[in-house]
Amino acid sequence: MQISYVASEEEAREIRRKNADWNFIEAQKPRIREAPKYCVEKGDLYIASRLAGLKVEEFNELRIRAGIPNAA
Repeated sequence: MQISYVASEEEAREIRRKNADWNFIEAQKPRIREAPKYCVEKGDLYIASRLAGLKVEEFNELRIRAGIPNAA
């Protein structure tokens, strides 16, 4: 059985949504707040880090603190 790309992306997005610490995310400054939301929806750390104005490594630390799993 082969899982379609669309189904696996939706499953990964759902995992990220369920595990994210939304209270932590909402407590961030506006620019920082939008980046984890983007990461939850798209799973793209690079673009999310650019949105936040952070290096990828810095954003990855924020992702971990926000409880967003690296489900891809």
